[in-house]
Amino acid sequence: MKILVIGTGAREHAIVHSLDRENVSGTASHELHAAPGNPGIAGVATLHEVDPLDGVAVAALAERLGAELVVVGPEAPLVAGVADAVRAAGIPVFGPSGEAARLEGSKSFAKEVMAAAGVPTAMAHVCTDVSELEAALDAFGAPYVVKDDGLAAGKGVVVTDDRAAALAHGAACLSHDNGRVVVEEYLDGPEVSLFCVCDGTTVVPLVPAQDFKRVGNDDEGPNTGGMGAYTPLGWAPSGLVDEVLSRVAQPTVDEMARRGTPFSGVLYVGLALTSRGTRVVEFNARFGDPETQSVLARLATPLSEVLLAAARGVLADLEPLRWRPEASVTVVVASEGYPASARSGDPITGIEDAESLPGVHVLHAGTGLSETGELVSAGGRVLSVVALGTDLADARRRAYEGVARIELKGSHHRTDIALKAERGEVTVP
Repeated sequence: MKILVIGTGAREHAIVHSLDRENVSGTASHELHAAPGNPGIAGVATLHEVDPLDGVAVAALAERLGAELVVVGPEAPLVAGVADAVRAAGIPVFGPSGEAARLEGSKSFAKEVMAAAGVPTAMAHVCTDVSELEAALDAFGAPYVVKDDGLAAGKGVVVTDDRAAALAHGAACLSHDNGRVVVEEYLDGPEVSLFCVCDGTTVVPLVPAQDFKRVGNDDEGPNTGGMGAYTPLGWAPSGLVDEVLSRVAQPTVDEMARRGTPFSGVLYVGLALTSRGTRVVEFNARFGDPETQSVLARLATPLSEVLLAAARGVLADLEPLRWRPEASVTVVVASEGYPASARSGDPITGIEDAESLPGVHVLHAGTGLSETGELVSAGGRVLSVVALGTDLADARRRAYEGVARIELKGSHHRTDIALKAERGEVTVP
């Protein structure tokens, strides 16, 4: 099958890596393409220059290649309607329409849909000016949870006990054109990410994962796009996936269909397991990074079959998903200064050395090539080191052995990814 993957990050590299695994294992024969891609993806796919936000250009490229499936990775192209343009060209595409992607593009819209579908979530106020913002902060009290209403690449949320910091973040969000901000009640308890593959009607959940959003150990420092992830979650309640499917994902997909904007693609359900039960923190309209890196590493069912079934609207015909029994841990290697200001242009070495370790592979995110063809850093989150192991302790050991073999001047990473879970210290209130 000719498959075109849109995007440049480690999430897209994880997708391409999983598709290429089918080629290597002999379960399928795919001709892989990516646009714009990155140097890591270039190792297994043909890269094409295209503006990923230009739906007409993406559709034209897919037609020119004779693509039989297009996978749109990032949120910005989805919200911009790139999947609509590809669908209009008659090509199967994995990813929601621009209208359905508003579940991620607007937090206030997502709250409206959740209310209509009876989905349990945090109480919230949508604010359009500073006086409303101040009133909402005082109504909920600390810890304050303030979210930019629009897309912010995972960094638009502030959770703080400092009212002044919360007010400043909210005011900055309001200063944008048509700026709106959502203030929510604080949800206690551990967070869980659950990806649900949808075709507009049927919902197929993947395995739950947990990510680490703060830049520093022990969840210190500012939010990032994600510094690591792991799966499985041995501490999660046994019926969690079934509960989320019946109370959250299926009602949301049903409500979107009722509105005439069916949701097809990945509904990423961000959850908090609170003292008052399971609550939705947020929806995203695509695979999350870095959880995707760990989740897809464990998927035994060919990914191409899952994506194509969703794109064609026949998920109900898919065999139950199969999963590898191993644990998977992903550690993100970030460039100096991230997330405040990321340094670029530093040489990267040691990837092959890391990948020589059993069960370890390295996915590219913020990488590029210098004028001399040398691999260099080109963004904040530079690499994802992914390891499979017999259990979390084994997977953690392998992942960090891989990280230790990579050289990138000034780089940093968290050293506590999956550590509390390995020690049995994660508790659900």
